[in-house]
Amino acid sequence: MKTSIASLGLALASALFAPMVAAQDYPTKPVRIVVPWPAGGLVDVAARLVAARLQAALGQTVIVDNKVGAGGNIGADQVAKAAADGQTLLFTSSALTISAALRSKTSFDAVKDLEPISAVAYAPSVLVVHPVAGAANVQDLVKQARANPDKLSYASAGVGSPAHLTAELFKSQLHLSILHVPYTGAPAMMIDQIAGRVDLHFSNAAVAIPQIKSGKVRALAVTSSKRMAGLPDVPTMIEAGVPNFEADQWLGLLAPRGLPRPVAERLAAEVNKALGSEEFRNALVSAGMSAASAGTPAGFDAAFKQDLAKWSAVVKAANIQPE
Repeated sequence: MKTSIASLGLALASALFAPMVAAQDYPTKPVRIVVPWPAGGLVDVAARLVAARLQAALGQTVIVDNKVGAGGNIGADQVAKAAADGQTLLFTSSALTISAALRSKTSFDAVKDLEPISAVAYAPSVLVVHPVAGAANVQDLVKQARANPDKLSYASAGVGSPAHLTAELFKSQLHLSILHVPYTGAPAMMIDQIAGRVDLHFSNAAVAIPQIKSGKVRALAVTSSKRMAGLPDVPTMIEAGVPNFEADQWLGLLAPRGLPRPVAERLAAEVNKALGSEEFRNALVSAGMSAASAGTPAGFDAAFKQDLAKWSAVVKAANIQPE
């Protein structure tokens, strides 16, 4: 009996000690960060900045693997079904929560199968119009839309894209009727915005800033809670008279659900160190993003669920159906 009790005690001690050993020894081989978006895009740029920092800190090669398709779901699905050992991670954006809000049936559950580790950056959108025919400010635009229901049009990068849902959030908060014109991507809709074939859209800041500075489009407001460093003269939507309007895209690191807590905390700690670097923060700003504040896996998990709830409400209110 004593031998059995001793063996049980040893087994329990081993089980408790294993996560600590895992965190201490982690990683034991190259780490793969799956990015479900094309190389060179906003998410990819941020992921590669993080990968370089993690590689230096962890002492192992960190590979960025672009697995594109299905609105980010192909790459996310691969990570959701991977072993929860920290060797396979996901770097994505709030397109993940938007997709989860829009699609009730997917091959994985974004909440149950993925574990948020750390927010890294935020990418606000910019509300832009044609510089000649467009409104001078947000309130002018609202007046035009109310005076001409269903006459103004807004562009998006497709049904369920961040640009689509941000515009629907804008419409629902201000009770506006504006026609949706979906495009195949950001470049196409910006071309038509410059040509005046659409009246407005919520553009990715990285895409919008060069066109704003060249005078090809006019920026009315940014969707972040604070003004952007790259557009210091452009007000936030709240400053422009739309109360409580905030629609930043988050970009962050996630893992398969069940990742040992010490490993999750170590990864978050290394990301926090990167966020404390002025060089790292400036690199994000140069790419049209702003650095997240240092945080914890629990804090990012709570923010992830809040974001999902917000976009679920927008989808329901606008009765948006996935294509």
